[in-house]
Amino acid sequence: MHDTNLLQLITDDFAPAQQLLDLLQQESLALHGRDMPLLEAILARKQGLIILLEQHGRRRSEVLASLNLPTDRSGLEQLAAHSGIGQELLAQSDVLNQLLEDCQVANERNGRSILVQQASTAHQLRILNGGESPTLYDARGSTAMLVKPRPLSQA
Repeated sequence: MHDTNLLQLITDDFAPAQQLLDLLQQESLALHGRDMPLLEAILARKQGLIILLEQHGRRRSEVLASLNLPTDRSGLEQLAAHSGIGQELLAQSDVLNQLLEDCQVANERNGRSILVQQASTAHQLRILNGGESPTLYDARGSTAMLVKPRPLSQA
């Protein structure tokens, strides 16, 4: 009974995990296009899917814990060893784990993209604000006087 319940919980997560992966791929495109309204919509949908997947993960852990089994892969393997659907249970768990790993890789890639864009934006703002003034030389070979930062309206 617990094994079929656990299998159902695993297979129920396939659709949300795939939707999350699709959203992360859409997010990547929206990040490159700097489409803020689309990014906001994606973020809202992502948060809902992440909460759902976390809840289902807790339920799976609770099922294993109720059987006094570890709440990780070893607990699942112990349950599978005593179940008629043990091989299917492990196979479906592997499929779900792969989907979630793909989501993690896509999320990390999007995170790196965000960091690059933040650095680029910060650099552009420093230029516009007259931030770090360059070390320039005048006709005599000495350093020129430092330029005062300008307001954006004068950049």
